[in-house]
Amino acid sequence: MMTDWYEQSMRALQLSGKGDKTQQMYTRSVRKLVEFYEKTPDAITETELQDYFLHRINIDEWSPGTMRICHAGIRFFFTNVLDRSWRTFEYLHVQKERRLPTVLSCEEVQRVLACVYAFHNRVFLTTVYSCGLRLQEALHLEVSDIDKQRMMIHVYRGKGAKDRYVPLPMSTYKLLRKYWATHRHPRLLFPALGRNGKNAHKSQSPMAVSSVQGAMKNAVREAGIHKKEVKIHTLRHSYATHLLEEGVNIRVIQKYLGHSSLDTTLIYLHLTQKGNEDACALINTLMEGLFHG
Repeated sequence: MMTDWYEQSMRALQLSGKGDKTQQMYTRSVRKLVEFYEKTPDAITETELQDYFLHRINIDEWSPGTMRICHAGIRFFFTNVLDRSWRTFEYLHVQKERRLPTVLSCEEVQRVLACVYAFHNRVFLTTVYSCGLRLQEALHLEVSDIDKQRMMIHVYRGKGAKDRYVPLPMSTYKLLRKYWATHRHPRLLFPALGRNGKNAHKSQSPMAVSSVQGAMKNAVREAGIHKKEVKIHTLRHSYATHLLEEGVNIRVIQKYLGHSSLDTTLIYLHLTQKGNEDACALINTLMEGLFHG
């Protein structure tokens, strides 16, 4: 019986180069399977695995996104750790969701940020929006990531272990300098503040995720924003949409966001109405001489 499946899973995931978050999600998928059958993975048959997937889909009604992670984590483990070449893994598929993300207008972003009263949270959320960063990318920003000469931020440890440079607006740079002066941490831009905030310069870790998430949630409510699913990542979606509306090339936006595929960036074309209002007039002008004579 396999008693060290967790260690073997983490070992294989690390050797394959998967990121920390992917390692956790994939291993959690296997753990849920183990808990469901109350036996180790090597004792689970292919038929039992099929029944498990069907139970999660039809009984528990897991979302397509959750099922996709479930499939990927279990497929990785059974294929690479247990060396199972089951046909189930050849046709396993989840229909992709075609949901568009929520975006805020420029005015709504300003309203939300104006309702963030703790200075450290306001600087953090402003940086996320104005630089189009992911939450974890912003949390782990370091002083050395700021390129003052070029007014760029070097984003290390991005999703997929990819580095990139993003423009740093002067207003954001000034705000970051002002905030850094309050803690003067030698490395981190957003260190954990501690209970009294006086030991931030000695902190070994960034601010807590729960702190900035709570600040965002409260600000959205106070700003009177009633759109669905408005979270910190909404600021990144809004950044991309606003750049597109201002005429920034889609390829440039792809680079700033750190997307591997242009298809991921193209979703923002569906989130803006700019240009649609002029389409009919432009078509009429183009065609007005077509039937003359």
